Amino acid sequence: NNMKITYKGKEIEVKEPIKIEELFKEEIKNSKYKVVGCIFNNEYQNLEYEIKEDGKVELIDTFSKEGMKIYIRTLVYIMGKAFEKAYPQEKLTVEYQLGNAMFCTCDNMKITDEFINKMAEEIQKIINKNIEIKKVTMTREEAKEFYEKTNSSKGRLQYDLTNNKEIYMYYCEDYYNYCYGTMANRTGAVEKFEIIKYYDGFLLRYPSSKNPTEISEFKPTKKLSWALEEYERIHKILETNTVYKLNKAIKDGRIKDVIMLAEALHEKKIANIADDIARRKNIKMVLIAGPSSSGKTTFAQRLGIQLRLNGIKPVTISVDNYFVERKDTPRDENGEYDFESIDAIDLKLFNEHLVKLLKGEEVEIPRFNFHEGTKKYKGDKLKLNPDEILVIEGIHCLNDKLTSQISKDEKYKVYISALTVLNMDRYNRISTTDTRLVRRIVRDYQFRGYSAKHTLDTWASVNRGEEKNIFPYQEEANKIFNTSLIYELSALKDIAKPLLEEITPDEKEHAEAQRLLNMLKYFESIPNEEVPTNSLLKEFLGGGNFKY
Repeated sequence: NNMKITYKGKEIEVKEPIKIEELFKEEIKNSKYKVVGCIFNNEYQNLEYEIKEDGKVELIDTFSKEGMKIYIRTLVYIMGKAFEKAYPQEKLTVEYQLGNAMFCTCDNMKITDEFINKMAEEIQKIINKNIEIKKVTMTREEAKEFYEKTNSSKGRLQYDLTNNKEIYMYYCEDYYNYCYGTMANRTGAVEKFEIIKYYDGFLLRYPSSKNPTEISEFKPTKKLSWALEEYERIHKILETNTVYKLNKAIKDGRIKDVIMLAEALHEKKIANIADDIARRKNIKMVLIAGPSSSGKTTFAQRLGIQLRLNGIKPVTISVDNYFVERKDTPRDENGEYDFESIDAIDLKLFNEHLVKLLKGEEVEIPRFNFHEGTKKYKGDKLKLNPDEILVIEGIHCLNDKLTSQISKDEKYKVYISALTVLNMDRYNRISTTDTRLVRRIVRDYQFRGYSAKHTLDTWASVNRGEEKNIFPYQEEANKIFNTSLIYELSALKDIAKPLLEEITPDEKEHAEAQRLLNMLKYFESIPNEEVPTNSLLKEFLGGGNFKY
């Protein structure tokens, strides 16, 4: 049973399971830039990944942003190994990103020239040996034993996620650590780095994806600037910050700058997407999908404003108004209503309406009443004019089954997700899922009257729904938009905290509530009124410009 692998538009026949690095040995060897990973069926993998099914492969080298991220993660991992060997009793923290460098500190050590030379030498040795970095899987039981025995905090966040059946650790010889994201499978993937003293710590410097084979000249900055003009540099600051850094900005009264930068970045990205849609003359509908609480509704309305600037009038339809009647709602394996299933949508009616609208006919849009579980008709008539375009948001929007009656070239698909940009532990950033969960707890309470217990109780099935209904369709998107805001957990904290604290120790949701509280306790609060009224966060906080 041969597998068909598509690479650069050509099909390769493969007879049996094979690792990416074996199948593409020549391409990897002859690549102008170091190949550090790949995309297999629109998922990032390392080169160890074994192909067991048909799929599309794209090799990732360090000339790409993602490739450079893999390079950086791998370098940070190697640094951890070097540090542990050189100073086994000491602790290292990756504080934040500064230009093309990670600023690191050591708890009880003065950074000397000797330290710098020793670290550089150890890191170089590990790179030269080109040692394998192996992903090792543990069951929850094994992980429990592992943590009891080692008293380690590494990878602990995944163990604390109670629905994780397996815990991973990356081993390189006897060193282990966890990395939230794809890493290279060998230490030799890292070619260039530099380590220099900086304030009370040191900088681990690396190339940029624009010039991956060399380290640029170091230009010291007196402090991390919050108002950098260049978009690229703003993005870097927003992309990697720490809870530590965010709290400092709040205490120093600089949080308004941070908020404005984060919001300006959103606006710019949304404008770019609207411009792209305007360039394509045959687009009749924009379909927006993303996992729960990624901010689809606000994004749709803000995109609408930018489309209007391009002379296109958006007309919004919510898929949520097209749920089937409650009694017809499919049920999941536990017998619960499965609102996340595509079959919870009245596809026949939805497509009938779309076809009519694109023909210029008038339809009456239902309003779904969640409390009664039924569609109501309240005279909401809709008709599309020639200069109008449909904007539709919902979790299934990237799935062609939702709009099966509409031809592909008339659709423009946007995938949105809150790709969180903060560091949590000594080596790792906060999980995107946790941020969305906090958003959802706040929104469910504010707008749907649900308790945090209810939100936590349904979250596992929401996640399963996403894995089934959303993530497999990411590759369908024309554009991806990151809706995360650097400051959001600080802004959501004051509403989320009391809701989570209501959950008592005898309730099964208590563990998750505590875990989120343990995360939120590290954040200084930002009052709701500091958040601009057009911010995507207002979809969760309330008090915004847009109707939901």
